[in-house]
Amino acid sequence: MVLPRHLALLIVLLATSGCFTTRYLAQAAGGQYELVHRARSLRSVIADEQTDPRVRALLAKVPAIKRFGQGHGLTPTANYRDYVDLHRSAAVYVVQGCAPLEFKPRRWSFPIVGSVPYLGFFDEAAARAYASQLERDEALDVTVRTAAAYSTLGWFHDAVLSTMIPTGPEAFAELANVILHESVHATVYVADQSALDESLASYVADELTWELVVGRSGLQSPEAKAWIAGEARGQRFLAELRRAHDELDALYRSALPDDEKRARKDARLTLLQQTLGLRRRYNNADLAGVRTYDSGHEAFARLHRACGSWSKMLGAIGTLAPTDFAGPQQAHFDDVIDALAARACVAGR
Repeated sequence: MVLPRHLALLIVLLATSGCFTTRYLAQAAGGQYELVHRARSLRSVIADEQTDPRVRALLAKVPAIKRFGQGHGLTPTANYRDYVDLHRSAAVYVVQGCAPLEFKPRRWSFPIVGSVPYLGFFDEAAARAYASQLERDEALDVTVRTAAAYSTLGWFHDAVLSTMIPTGPEAFAELANVILHESVHATVYVADQSALDESLASYVADELTWELVVGRSGLQSPEAKAWIAGEARGQRFLAELRRAHDELDALYRSALPDDEKRARKDARLTLLQQTLGLRRRYNNADLAGVRTYDSGHEAFARLHRACGSWSKMLGAIGTLAPTDFAGPQQAHFDDVIDALAARACVAGR
């Protein structure tokens, strides 16, 4: 087992970045070690009569999901050969922060992966304590959200987690979507460009999930209907978030006094909460996070058409260099993707 060496190397790499970074990595390393320690092979979990039959049936489909992804250009990996029952509702608790009167997300920088607009904690209390500290010390809008899975970008062999398996008829589609999303990260990752990375993974996974679910069982199957209905609900939800984001962005860029901006922001966020029936009121961190996962889809579609296949599209994105971007963490990158299509796909035909 090479895990201890990997953990030690990560700690050494980040120790020079400051006390918080070392503490953060220590909890991440501890959480990752726990996952590896508790992992069981899919074969043993499926064979275990104590395993819930529904979970057993879904886990039995994981190899086919992986083969489907690999057949569409995703890199073969040793991921998702094991299973971990987390006995909690989230894999990690993600902290995000943003300036209160502009969509300027808080960034954290790390060796290897570059800068990122979020931090993942294995312990919810630690995540909320750090979020409170950010809010207090840096006067940021802060949010803590849950994530069902994450990618270690090849540092470890990622397992199927119990949090990746929801209840209901959409379970197969949701499980496939998460595996495909994280497999995109394992295939191509552009350092310092989180919006591109996350939006790309969302776009590819959503398109491939549609192909897999509908191709496997047809439009009229319960799982296809559940996936389609869930996607429709998600799109309506995202449309309201995008609308609020764009209206607030225009407000923040206006010449109005800050007090007036705060008052109008408060009213718009209250309206958003009422419209969507949210239990808590969203803030700038929530809305900035939406844009991280939901940008450039039309540009990705154009690139896919230009390249003609998923493997060529992903290979083209893998050629992107820092000089292709205006700077780190570029929020809008349609021009980058369109230029890539002309350079790497259209010109190469």
